[in-house]
Amino acid sequence: MHAERAGLLGSETVPSPNLLAIPRPWVHATARVDPSRYLAAADRIAAGKLDVFALRNVDLGSPPRWNRDPKTGVEAPLVFGKLLDHRNPQLVGDIKYLWEVNRHLHLVTLAQAYALSGNVRYFNVIRQHLESWFAECPYRMGLNWSSALEAAIRLINWSVTWQLLGAARSPLFEGAEGARLRQRWLESIYQHAQFVRGYFSGHSSANNHLIGEAAGLFIAALAWPCWPHAHVWLEEAKAILEREILLQNAPDGVNREQAVSYQQFELDLLVLALFAGKANGQTFSAAFESRIEVMMEYLASIMDAGGNISMFGDSDDSLVVRLAQGGEHCRYRSLLAVGAILFRRGDFKAKADGLDDKTRWLLDEDANAAFQGLDDKGAQLPVRRAFTEGGYYILGCDFESENEIRLVADAGPLGYQTIAAHGHADALAFTLSVGGKEFLIDPGTYAFHAQGPWRSYFRGTAAHNTLRIDGKDQSQPGGDFMWLRKANAQCTLWRSSDDRDVFEARHDGYAHLSDPVEHRRRISLDKRARQVIIEDTVLMSGTHEIELFFHCSEQCRVEPAPGGCLISRDGRILSLLLPEAPGAITRIHCGELAPISGWVSRRFDEKRPTPTIAWRARLAGDVVLRSEIACSDPEGLRPALLKEFPALLRSDF
Repeated sequence: MHAERAGLLGSETVPSPNLLAIPRPWVHATARVDPSRYLAAADRIAAGKLDVFALRNVDLGSPPRWNRDPKTGVEAPLVFGKLLDHRNPQLVGDIKYLWEVNRHLHLVTLAQAYALSGNVRYFNVIRQHLESWFAECPYRMGLNWSSALEAAIRLINWSVTWQLLGAARSPLFEGAEGARLRQRWLESIYQHAQFVRGYFSGHSSANNHLIGEAAGLFIAALAWPCWPHAHVWLEEAKAILEREILLQNAPDGVNREQAVSYQQFELDLLVLALFAGKANGQTFSAAFESRIEVMMEYLASIMDAGGNISMFGDSDDSLVVRLAQGGEHCRYRSLLAVGAILFRRGDFKAKADGLDDKTRWLLDEDANAAFQGLDDKGAQLPVRRAFTEGGYYILGCDFESENEIRLVADAGPLGYQTIAAHGHADALAFTLSVGGKEFLIDPGTYAFHAQGPWRSYFRGTAAHNTLRIDGKDQSQPGGDFMWLRKANAQCTLWRSSDDRDVFEARHDGYAHLSDPVEHRRRISLDKRARQVIIEDTVLMSGTHEIELFFHCSEQCRVEPAPGGCLISRDGRILSLLLPEAPGAITRIHCGELAPISGWVSRRFDEKRPTPTIAWRARLAGDVVLRSEIACSDPEGLRPALLKEFPALLRSDF
C-alpha cells in the first residue's frame, strides 16, 4: 500500500479498449413504466436536488462537491485514499452520506429519463457529473478510493447507465466531445475494476462487502469486455460469488449476518449478477440459484399479511441500484416478484402482491405476461415456519388474512464471523403482528458512525423484546462493528399443531457474571384462544435486577391497565398481562433521552418516539416470569374498554 501511495505500484497505463465486442444488456429501456415519475425525478437531479438518507430534497448543486459530506459540510482531504480514516467524523464527516452520493445511483435515474424521452439534456447532466467526478476524484486519491465496495457499487451503477445510454456505440458518443467522454469514462472503469480486484475484502470484512465487490467486478467484466484483463476479472469474481453465497447464507436461506436488510442487499447484488450472466452466456451453478431461491423463501415467510418484515439486525437503507421511483416501492416485495418469475413460484407471486417497476426494467416487456401467468391460487403460506440454522421460528394462525397472528422468535447466532459486525444483542427476542399490522417490533438501527450512544442503544438488549440482567447487554460490544463476547442462543423445542405453536430456547449471555445467570424462554400460542403466553425462566443463585421490554409500533397507543397494559391500533386491542413479582415496577417510555428509551428507526439516520413497555424487578434465586398477550378482546371486555379507555378505540391518533 505504501509503495502504491508512492506511485511505484498500481499506476500502470490503461490499455486501449477494444470496442468491437458488444455485450447484451440486462436492463431494458423498453420497460413498460410510467415515464412521468422518472422524468420528474431526473429534473430534480438536474436542478441539483437529491435525497440522501435523512436529507430530503437537499440542494447539493449539479454537479455536487464529491468529496464533501452533504450532512455536516466537512470536506475530506484529497490524500491517498486507502490510508484515510473514514471512521473519523472530524476528518470526513458522516462517511455514509459522502459515499451514498458517490455511488452514483442518481446517474441511473438520469439515464432512465433519457431512455424514456430521448431528451439529450439528461445525457448532458450525466456528462457534467462524470467529468467533474473524474477531476475531483483522481485515481487512488480521497475517500472515493478508500473502499473497494464503494468502487464496485459505482461500477454497477455506471454499467446500468452505460447500457441505458446505448453503450459504446451510442450516438451520444459521436463527435470529438462525446468521444473524449467515452475515452475518459472507460479509463476510469478500468481503474475501478483493477482497484476492486486489488482490494477484495478479507477477514472481518469478508461479508456482504466481499459479495458486493465480486458482483461489481463480475458485472463490469460483462459490461465492458474491452480489455484482456476483463476475462481475469470475470473468472475471479464469479468464483468468489459461487463460494461466498454458500458461506454467507445458510442452507435454510437465512443470511449469516442475522440482518434482514443486508439479506435484501446481498440478494440484489446476486440477482443482478445472475441476470447479467444469463444475458451474456455466463451461467451460475444450480447451487448458486438454489441458494438465492431459499433466501427469498425466508423473506416470504417472515413477511406478514401487510407486507411488513421485522428489522432484525443492522440496516442502512443501502441500495445497489435504484431502478424504481415512488415511495410505495417495497424492496422485499420487488425481490419476491423477481423470484416468482425466475423460479416460477406462485407463492412468491402471492407475497409480492403485484409487479413493480424495478422488475419491469430487469425483465423487459415479457415481465407482465410471465408474472400474470403464474398460478398463485392455493399457494401454501408461509412457505416455511422453522429456520433452524438461521435460528428464526414463526408462530401463528390464520395466515394471510385480516385475523392473522404472526410471531417471529429469534434464537439465532449474534452475527457472522468473529466480530458479528451487523448483529444485535437480541437473543430470544420476538416480534408480533396481528392482521398485517405491527404491534411489537424490532426498533431498527438508526445510525452507525457518528452517534455513539444511539448506536449502542439500538443494537443493545434494551432495544429488543427480550430480557435483560443487571442493565447489561447479553453480548459485550467492542466498537461500532464489533462484539467482544457473544451470547450463544439455542432453540431447544419447536412444535406446531392445529391448536398450538410452542417455541423454547435459551442463551448463555449472562454466564460470565460473578453469579452466572441463564435465561430460558418459552413462547406458546393458543390458536383457538388467540393468546400468546411467554414464560421466562431465570436461573440464578443470587439477587439480580431483571427487566422485560415490549417495544410497540409507533402506530400503537399504550395505556396502563390492571396487571399490565392495553395496546391498541386501528381499532384492534391487545391486552398485555405482566408478571407478578415483589416490588415489580412497570413504566411506559416514549422518546426519552436519559436513559435513551422508547424510539424506533424506520430509515437510516431517522428516529421517532414510540411506546416501550419496561417491566423491572429485583429478584433472588430461580424465578419463572409469565407474561400473557391476548390478541382479541376477551368476552365482554370491549364495552368496558369503551367506557374506561375510549381513546384506545380511535384509529386517528
